[in-house]
Amino acid sequence: MPRDILLKFKAEREAIIAQSQAAKRPLAWHEREELFRWYSARVDHYLDAGHGECWLARPEIAGMAASAIQFHAGQRFDLHAWVVMPNHVHVVLHPRADWTLSRILKGWKGFTAHQANRILKRTGTTFWQAESYDHFVRDDDDLVRCCHYTAMNPVKAGLCRQSEDWQWSHAYCSQT
Repeated sequence: MPRDILLKFKAEREAIIAQSQAAKRPLAWHEREELFRWYSARVDHYLDAGHGECWLARPEIAGMAASAIQFHAGQRFDLHAWVVMPNHVHVVLHPRADWTLSRILKGWKGFTAHQANRILKRTGTTFWQAESYDHFVRDDDDLVRCCHYTAMNPVKAGLCRQSEDWQWSHAYCSQT
């Protein structure tokens, strides 16, 4: 996601928070939840529209990213769901002992950026956005919701009719 778009979305969110503070009425917890959903929906809509370079739409890069996501599953983390979209990735996982989410992401991003830039014949160019979005799964219902959201992302983006049709996803891989 381009930095200027991300900063615009963040500024809109911060303006809403500042308005409530200026009115001396901090947002209630349900308003904060609603604001979070609104912000997430804006980001998701932008990404699902297929903006940007969409390097992950190239089969050789999508396949490499999908393999990297699955490579340490069962060792460094429990992998619940994943999907490689044309311009972003969703992964639902639970880190195992001695592994943090940031360490797992650093490994993925480092390896896949190097490999993707090699495929693209580029050097010295950033592949991934520095900032990642993560969500702490609160309970089993939230885990189910996150996994469903991940599986359905290519359907919602209009890339396929059903989740099992998207080759770069756990839904596709689990049926083959």
